[in-house]
Amino acid sequence: MDRVLGIDIGGTSIKVGLFSTEGTLDAVTKIPTGEIVSEAAFAVVTNGLKALLRENGGEPDDVIAIGLDVPGPVDDDGEVGMLANIELDPDGLKAAILREFPRANLAFVNDANAAALGELWQGTAKGSKSFVLIAIGTGVGGGVVANGKLISGAFGAGGEIGHITVNRDETESCGCGRKGCLEQYASAKGIVNGYKAACEELGVTPVQLDGPTDTLSIFNAHRAGDKAAKVAIDKMCDYLGYAMAQISAVVDPQVYLIGGGVGGGFKLYSEDLRTAYRKYCLAPSASTRILPASLGNDAAMYGCAFQALSEH
Repeated sequence: MDRVLGIDIGGTSIKVGLFSTEGTLDAVTKIPTGEIVSEAAFAVVTNGLKALLRENGGEPDDVIAIGLDVPGPVDDDGEVGMLANIELDPDGLKAAILREFPRANLAFVNDANAAALGELWQGTAKGSKSFVLIAIGTGVGGGVVANGKLISGAFGAGGEIGHITVNRDETESCGCGRKGCLEQYASAKGIVNGYKAACEELGVTPVQLDGPTDTLSIFNAHRAGDKAAKVAIDKMCDYLGYAMAQISAVVDPQVYLIGGGVGGGFKLYSEDLRTAYRKYCLAPSASTRILPASLGNDAAMYGCAFQALSEH
């Protein structure tokens, strides 16, 4: 039986999904890793993959495709660019995996792009030919699919939605070094910063926050009638809707999917976001649907498996 592996690479562990070629997720495992830059580390990964197969009645020769998502740019040729937040030797890991799984096609995919592909394969976007996934968490990532194909870009920067400039008057720098990026206002950190600024302006005490990305407490405060929380979320929707209108002027997608941790509060702000988008977009794009993503934290795992299978 042919099998497919989707490998979601994180900083301290990787999550691996074992899939059928039709997209059924048969099993999931986690493999502790740390730095993946040595033969010993590569062996930990490959041994974990083989163990997952054995536990589910498979062998290495059953695997025809292996996808890996990484938190960094991957260009149209599948070449991995800068990896700022993880210690990984992509070429070394690829060679080690192919030694153990000789039948497999192997593909690297940016993590946000992989999430978009996952939604295309088995999520909310299934059946859509053009859509944009916006993953809102600590930062803002994205994946753009046009005519059924992922747009990763010549240099791997396709879908970097979080770094669309939405405020030319901003004086604070984004993590990318530029100023006024969408990520500064629509990410979890941006929402928290916006909430604190609104509290100061209104002269009110903020609710207790569990860290710099605790949007859950702000969403709960909004539900309880907290005016500063409403200001912060309205600001997020306005900037995000503005950015989406610019995207629509270029790729005009059928659907926007909102995912990531902040996507969990979608019902709370969905109508405000739709209103903001329609305020800024060209009239022909006003009927674009804005929906929640459905695969949650498994989306990237699905997506990188799908990419590898598609290239097989």
